[in-house]
Amino acid sequence: MNIAVIGTGYVGLVTGTCFAETGNNVVCVDIDAKKVERMRGGEVPIYEPHLDVLFERNLKAGRLSFTTDIEEVVEDAEIIFLALPTPPGEDGSADLSYVLGVAEHLGRLIKDYKVIVDKSTVPVGTADKVRAAIAEQCNCAFDVVSNPEFLREGFAVDDFLKPDRVVVGTSSERARLVMEELYKPFVRQGNPLIFMDEKSAELTKYAANAFLATKITFMNEIANFCEKVGADVDMVRMGMGTDTRIGKRFLFPGIGYGGSCFPKDVQALARSGNDHDYPFGILDAVMRINNDQKTALFEPILDYFKGNLHGVRIALWGLSFKPETDDIREAPALYMIEKLLEAGAKVKAYDPEAIDNVRHRLGNRIEFADDHYEALEESDALLICTEWSVFRTPDFQIVAEKLNNKAIFDGRNLYEVKRMRDLGFYYKSIGRETVTQPEEETTKVGR
Repeated sequence: MNIAVIGTGYVGLVTGTCFAETGNNVVCVDIDAKKVERMRGGEVPIYEPHLDVLFERNLKAGRLSFTTDIEEVVEDAEIIFLALPTPPGEDGSADLSYVLGVAEHLGRLIKDYKVIVDKSTVPVGTADKVRAAIAEQCNCAFDVVSNPEFLREGFAVDDFLKPDRVVVGTSSERARLVMEELYKPFVRQGNPLIFMDEKSAELTKYAANAFLATKITFMNEIANFCEKVGADVDMVRMGMGTDTRIGKRFLFPGIGYGGSCFPKDVQALARSGNDHDYPFGILDAVMRINNDQKTALFEPILDYFKGNLHGVRIALWGLSFKPETDDIREAPALYMIEKLLEAGAKVKAYDPEAIDNVRHRLGNRIEFADDHYEALEESDALLICTEWSVFRTPDFQIVAEKLNNKAIFDGRNLYEVKRMRDLGFYYKSIGRETVTQPEEETTKVGR
């Protein structure tokens, strides 16, 4: 099939590359001419495991190409995917200006039957709006389909090639047959290709992300309560996770969720509820609690340094919102950095992939290290914000030697409490016992 993908962010680039991998001819469109030129030259603009291999292979084979000119791709394209940003507005609602602007443009370009696919995460009723925007400019036949993505950053290529399920919203039999043919290679092992109406498909994406965000937030609430009553959240998590009605996933406590999906989608669904006179009280609580959770380790750090962080240097491991991505959108690390800087602390950070993105955002407000051990040098304590694999089994002797204090504030519960006690560290994690140091040890600050 001839496919056009409009937008080359995380979703658009993975979508286009993976469709090309199954033999389709894919042209990706983006308004950023410099970005398009880099991609034409073989540069992948985002970090996503395994994407570079597929990108290079299909670019070389001629199945994957890039352009800034939407007009040159519309004529030959059978299917046009809209993978455009839908950022939250000031009121939390999804901004559909990019999607509807392109839809209106497509209406002026379409001369024969096309299937227009909303791949972006959009509120209920967006397919109707896209259809109306196109129809206002176009007299030929077309269909608008909702096909939400369920890609996890860090696993997006595997998720696309081997999906748990594919959701397609359409009321058109003609569009249904086109989409069924397109997705056949991805569901050969029997994973469901689920057809439904457009509005149900649109809501499915929001409902799934809001539920997972709620599950994470509930577990963080349990973790915070564990600290109050002396329970161990790891034990509670295992006891809950073995209940097949609940499941083991998304029960790990930490310093909150971030990224491009959960925060935006929860906010957008809550706003959509308000617009239809149905306030989602549970989602309001999720957003408030998660916002607080992102800086849950600030007060413990402040207490450790006797209420004065002026001149304290904090080593920070992990800047991306999750491992295996360079995405820093709504990353808890950024919230912690702001709180620490406001209190007069200094931060020296390391992340395997996200440093350039944070440097672009923060400039020289913090220091950056070339590796995780370098970040510890002349630092007074270690703060862990992202659970990259490289942080899971450090040489604790090196950590102890480089830090001015053997103090670790772990926002992802990477280490066993007993081991930290045996090694003589002050160790504060989430929902577990805090390991303190002997009274005679004095907190050192290399101001």
